Amino acid sequence: MFQVRIHGRGGQGVVTAAEMLSIAAFEEGRHAQAFPSFGSERTGAPVVAFCRISDREIRTREPIVEADAVIIQDPTLLHQIAVFAGLKPEGYVLLNSRHSLEELGLGEFADAHEKGHFFSLPATEIGIRHIGRPIPNIPLLAGFAALSGLIRLESVIGAINARFKGKVASGNIAAAEEAYRLVKEASC
Repeated sequence: MFQVRIHGRGGQGVVTAAEMLSIAAFEEGRHAQAFPSFGSERTGAPVVAFCRISDREIRTREPIVEADAVIIQDPTLLHQIAVFAGLKPEGYVLLNSRHSLEELGLGEFADAHEKGHFFSLPATEIGIRHIGRPIPNIPLLAGFAALSGLIRLESVIGAINARFKGKVASGNIAAAEEAYRLVKEASC
């Protein structure tokens, strides 16, 4: 079972990201579950959502304590919440930022983990460019697909088409394709 924890703030699409990741996994014939955990339900409050993906039925329902991957939609949470707690040594980290891991003070931390498993992606800027809103969730999902290889870009696009229609869908698909390409090019 592969377990993903997504950190962000209310209004950034954290819960939607977990749901769409599970849909993308379903598109590939896997079992998946997604669920949120949050306290005060207001815009800007810290939110965490979880997604499990497996080739077998998933029976557990607890929050993810030991994550195989952490996606951080809001870099301000780096100094407020223990976002890396329980990250497995071979785990993946995808961070929404235009700054490098070194600029964010994470270079040494990333170097202590498996090479190529940490990545910083300007997902908010990609969202603004393609959908006109600062929502980083779809670019981060596509970036996660490229970084981890767990799901395919086509499955992310299928999840987008299942959730959105018209201009919103086409803008999110363009954002996903750009994010996927950026991560793939950087890892070559």
